[in-house]
Amino acid sequence: MEQTEETLLIQRAQQGDDAAFTALYRHHYSFVYRYMMKLTLQQELAEEIMQETMLKAYMKLSSFRGDSLFSTWLISIASRQFLDHQKKRKREQLREGKTNQETIRRFKWDIQQKGHPWHDMWEALNELKAQERAPIILHYYYGFTYPEIASMLGMREGTVKSRVHHGLKKIRKEWSL
Repeated sequence: MEQTEETLLIQRAQQGDDAAFTALYRHHYSFVYRYMMKLTLQQELAEEIMQETMLKAYMKLSSFRGDSLFSTWLISIASRQFLDHQKKRKREQLREGKTNQETIRRFKWDIQQKGHPWHDMWEALNELKAQERAPIILHYYYGFTYPEIASMLGMREGTVKSRVHHGLKKIRKEWSL
């Protein structure tokens, strides 16, 4: 989809054209979904957060000013939805005292069965806190700059750099053992 076509669809969607939003949704869904899979490491959770993300995007469409790409805006919403979910999950886990080790084992097995070259990296990324994992994936896998990531996640650029640095340091330490 060309930028001018996307801009027209955004304008139409902001004016209440549901068909235009549906076209935007279809165009960007797989990109944002793949990002969510990398963050959540769980298909069902990725799908759940995707639904929340797209609903929020629809509800807040009037706030999109075009300062960034539409896909960047969606990634920003998805990242915040994920971080909110992680906070909620952590509270629930503390209450219930449960872990998601079985889910992690199933996900690792799925990746290995598919011969995915990143399976070791996924395991290492899973050990990181969500606040470290998200900036690393956005920077190294998707190629976003630190200022873009800071804007997406609603934090300072220095905080993003610090989280990337500390997250990579933890991964390197684990791999050297």
